[in-house]
Formats: sequence, structure tokens, C-alpha cells
Amino acid sequence: MLGFLQRPVVVTADVNLNVVALTAVGLLSRLWRLAYPRAVVFDEVYYGQYISFYMKRVFFLDGSGPPFGHMLLALGGYLGGFDGNFLWNRIGAEYSSNVPVWSLRLLPALAGALSVPMAYQILWELRFSHCAAMGAALLMLIENALITQARLMLLESLLIFFNLLAVLSYLKFSNCQKHRPFSPSWWLWLVLTGVACSCAVGIKYMGIFTYLLVLGVAAVHTWHLIGDQALSNVCVLCHVLARAVALVVVPAVTYLLFFYVHLTLLCRSGPHDQIMSSAFQASLEGGLARITQGQPLEVAYGSQVTLKSASGKPVPCWLHSHPSTYPLSYENGRGSSHQQQVTCYPFKDVNNWWIVKDPGRHQLEVSNPPRPVRHGDVVQLVHGMTSRLLNTHDVAAPLNPHAQEVSCYIDYNISMPAQSLWRLDIVNRESDAEIWKTILSEVRLVHLNTSAILKLSGAHLPDWGFRQLEVVGEKLSRGHHESAVWTVEEHRYGRSESLTHGPWERRTAPTLSFMARFSELQWRMLTVRSDDSEHKYSSTPLDWVTLDTNIAYWLHPRTSAQIHLLGNVVIWASAGLATALYALLFCWYLLRRRRRVCELPEDSWLRWVLAGALCAGGWAANYFPFFLMEKQLFLYPYLPALTFQILLLPVVLQHIGEHLCRSQLHRSLFGALVVAWYSAACHMFNMLRPLTYGDKSLSPSDLQALRWKESWDILIRKH
Repeated sequence: MLGFLQRPVVVTADVNLNVVALTAVGLLSRLWRLAYPRAVVFDEVYYGQYISFYMKRVFFLDGSGPPFGHMLLALGGYLGGFDGNFLWNRIGAEYSSNVPVWSLRLLPALAGALSVPMAYQILWELRFSHCAAMGAALLMLIENALITQARLMLLESLLIFFNLLAVLSYLKFSNCQKHRPFSPSWWLWLVLTGVACSCAVGIKYMGIFTYLLVLGVAAVHTWHLIGDQALSNVCVLCHVLARAVALVVVPAVTYLLFFYVHLTLLCRSGPHDQIMSSAFQASLEGGLARITQGQPLEVAYGSQVTLKSASGKPVPCWLHSHPSTYPLSYENGRGSSHQQQVTCYPFKDVNNWWIVKDPGRHQLEVSNPPRPVRHGDVVQLVHGMTSRLLNTHDVAAPLNPHAQEVSCYIDYNISMPAQSLWRLDIVNRESDAEIWKTILSEVRLVHLNTSAILKLSGAHLPDWGFRQLEVVGEKLSRGHHESAVWTVEEHRYGRSESLTHGPWERRTAPTLSFMARFSELQWRMLTVRSDDSEHKYSSTPLDWVTLDTNIAYWLHPRTSAQIHLLGNVVIWASAGLATALYALLFCWYLLRRRRRVCELPEDSWLRWVLAGALCAGGWAANYFPFFLMEKQLFLYPYLPALTFQILLLPVVLQHIGEHLCRSQLHRSLFGALVVAWYSAACHMFNMLRPLTYGDKSLSPSDLQALRWKESWDILIRKH
């Protein structure tokens, strides 16, 4: 029974020394003098702010992508003991002694280093030669733009790492499928594919392009699997369910997990929570939660409330009025009612308070016990400071003539009676008897006489309206648009808090579920406006392919040392040519196979197609969507697409050497040409190295030599 104790336990493992060597040189290229420069470099000024927020557990909103990438950067800061105390306000600012620069840049650098051996493994799993796999890894190793981006506190190297991990995991799973389906390694690589795809999407929304690519390839393979008559129906069903769970359910759950951790960590109010709903703000420590703590939950007749627009666009604001009236006539000659102005004001103010009044009573205080306001009830809103009723009538709004003017009614003793009755419509109600609740209820106010809906137009009034936001009565409102939805943010009973608290008065703090907070945060991330101001380093997708752009990341304040995001032109140009050549060869082979002429053996053809689907398809999926984006673009979003092009380049070179060079002499000449080309790529890497690492002070002649492309363009224009 204990015989196994009489023999030593032996564990054997196959170690690929090529992978070990590539990992070592990858680490050397990315980690060498990683803490230099000890200054804020380009977009570190933005990501550093988010890291500080994580260290202080303060909520923030970044519309550039989901939180996983930010959390990885913050993990580096946490491991380095960063306390978050640094003012990220200027590119080039020197880091203080409390900022662990090496630790903050560590994870992007590790991701960039590990992408080198991963390129080798991807081509090896695609069943290409050792030379082709080593060639792909070498190109990843010496590509200057990839090195520059990986050595800084930025997200692109992390995105590239998980893109490659997803592709590699799927290839390993696919190869296990041929020999050991449903084995532990089969499950490991399948689930890891889904997790890696989710991580890529969790770093930047761009990751969804690679995710969809992997899903597409998996769907084609599954379709062929369904047609395999050697498999039973039960076996096919198990295969389909396993792929659905691992590639759809697991990524979705992982993506939710990123947000759960993010929202758990960021539990304190901060400068970015104003764009969120009142309910979301109240779930954070401090800020609104401190203001609204202990306030009544249920709105009753006589309640004093502030009404915040649920839209948050163009800025968060509250329903507001003041003694000033609309001008008798506007600049275009149209007349107004000359009633008291009603606006939306983006600051907390005493003029934001309103009293919810029962139209059948004159009482403006809460009764004992209070009478709660329910969905469908008719109310009047009395402005707290001027005691005038919220009103609308058939007079055109100042800036939107198709809508009605909203005002507080002044009795001028003319034929314009008050129309101040509003029906409460609780948009997110669970029943028709729903009670109007503080913060939680999203309501529309529907004018009883004209059926117009109280709505924020978003336009800024002229100087006579103090540049505040226009509020209108919208008759043609379709659906529940956020600009027509309001929430009670601050709430108190009666004219003072002297009302005796009774058992009927519920003062429970409103809470939001995780899914409600996730849904709102995700929607805000997708809809928040980015800064579209012109930038001197912005570029177009066409500029990326030709490398007709670069970005100056950092300049030494005293010497001419500098860092530029600038690609290895030999690699970029060759990768573009290889992509075009692959497309031509693929179409040619496809036409020939249609004519029943098969120059390639079936296994070589399938390998060629799969390599193209993943490499050429990966480039196209990560490149062409940018032509549809109407926002300011820079060079670095092209790097994930470039990575797939680099993988394709050795594939095309091996194919030419094996299938298009007919004689041994042709193969020898082609091999010499490839060696010369790799030498040129290495020379270009060494030439651009001072701009990649920024560790060398450049003389004027050095700078002129590095501007060879500008000189070449001038020479071409002259001739």
C-alpha cells in the first residue's frame, strides 16, 4: 500500500531553450534602465492620475476603456508602495522620491517582453518552421515602437500581450482537439482563450476586435466539427456547449469581475462622480452620501426637494429658477411671456429648491403622517425662494421654438391663466402604485394641460439667462430620453426639520445593486465625450501604414536626449508588402483550386488559410475599424494591428522559399536576401535606438541623420 514511498518521485519536463532565450532577451530589451527617464512621459500624465485615484480609493471615470488595464497599472504602484501623492499635471515633470517609477512601468514592460516568445510559439503552433518562428520573435524584439510603448506606463503592450495570449491559447486548444479532446489541457487552453479575450477587452475596447476574430475562427471550426459524421450527436453537443461556455460565458463573467473589483476598490467620492446619477453618487463614501445621509426616502406632499437632470449632459445640473424674467422679445423678434425664468443650473444653489404641493390644498408643509406622492398623481411645484409655481403654456421656448417655454408663473392680470399642474410619471416603477422615492426614482413631469414633458434642451441661454441651460416643455418626446428624466437628490420634510419623526417616516439610505452600478458606469464610459481638440501629433489611419507620423514623447530639459514613438521603417514597410502579397497569393490559390488545380498539399493549404485568418485577419480587424471612428487618433492604436502583420511576415517568407522558389539556387539566393533584409532591420533598430530609449544626448548631426525621411521627401518633391 505504501510502496510508492519506496521509489523517488520524478518529474520530467520539456524545456524549449529557444523560448527561454527569447524571454531573456525580451526582458533585457524592455527592462534595461526602465526607471529612465525619471519624468512624466506623454500619456503617463493621464494614467498616473488614475493610479493615484486607486491608491486613495477615489472614484473616477475614464471613457477610453474598461478598468482592467488601469487596475494592472495600479497593481504595479501598490507593489512599489506608492501612496498616490503626486501632482500629475504636466508632461516632463520630474517624479518625486515617493513615486516608484520602476514598479509603475514594470507590468507593461513584462507584457512587452513576454510578447517576444509568444510570437515564436504562435508560429510554432501554426506548424511553421523553427526559422520562421524565430524570425517572428526577432522582429517583435527589434521593433522600436513596440519597445518604446512597452517601457512606459501605458496600456498598448498589455493589450498586445492578451491579444497574442488569446490567439496562442486557441491554437494550443485547436491542436489538443485533434488528439486529446476534453482532456485537462484541452479545457485549460479553451478556458484560457476566453479569459485572455476578456482581459483584452477589459484593457481597451479595441480588444473586442481580436475577440471577435477568435470567435469567428472558433465558429468556423465548430461548424466543421458539427459536420463530422464520426462524432455522435451527444459528443457534438458537448463540444458546442463547451465552446459556448468558455468563449462567451466565461469572458462575460470575467468582464463583470473587473468592474466588481473596480467598484469595490473605488468606494469614495471624487471629482468625476458628478456625471453619475444621484443614486450612484449616494453609494460612494463622502460627497453626496454625506449630504443626503438620513434624509427621508419617500417624497410626500409638502416635501422640499432638488431635482437633478438624469442626463448629465452637457453638464450635471439641477432645476432652477430666480427672480429674473424672460425678455419681452428675443433677438429674432419673437415675443416671450415675460414670466420668471426656469433653467437648469450646474451648481448647488438655494434657488434649486422646490416644494411639492397638493393642488387641492394650500398647505406647504408635510402632514403628520405624511401623504406620499405616487405614480400618476397630479402635483404642483412651488419655487422655494420666490413662492411661484412651475408653469408652461403655449409660448415658444427661447432657443427651441418647436418646444414650449417653461417658467414660474407671475400673475400680470392679463388673459394668461396659470397652467401649473403636472402629472408624475415614474419611469423605473415596478407597479402603478409606486411611491416617489428620493434618489432611486427616475421621474418625468408631464404637463396636464398641454401634455408637454419637462425637458432639458442642453442649450445655453444668452447673457440675459446668465448662460444657464434652457429647460423646455417638449411635446414630441418619444420614449424615455434621459434629458426628460429627473431625480430627487436632496430632500427634507416641511419648511424645517422640526417635524416630529414618527414610525411612518422611512429614512433608509438608498442603495444600488452591483448590476445597476455596473450598467450605469458602462453606459457612461461608452457615451462620455472625449476631447476632440486638435493635437499636433494626431494622425489618420493612412498615415500609420506608411509610417508618415511619429510622436515626440519626451525631451530632456537640459540635453538633446529624447524619446519618440517611431517604428522600424524596414519592418513596417516589409509587413505592409507581406500583407498585400498574402492577399494576392490567397486569391490566386483560391481561383486555382476552383479550377481543380491544387499547387499546395491539403495540409499546407489549411495551414496557409489558418495563418492568414489569424494574422492577416488580425491586422484587418484591428486596423480598418479606425476608418469609421470620428475622433482624434494617434499612432499607438495601430500597434496591435502591426503585431499581427509582423507574425504574417515570416509566414509569407517561408511560403515563398518553400513553394515559389523552384530550384535550389533560387532558394539559396532568396535565403541570402532574407538574411540581408533581417540585417537591414537590425541596423534600423540600432539607428533609431537613441530615440527609443532616450539615453543618449544627440548632436545636431545625429538629429539630422535621424531625419532621413524628411530629407528624402524634400528630395522627391524637388525632382
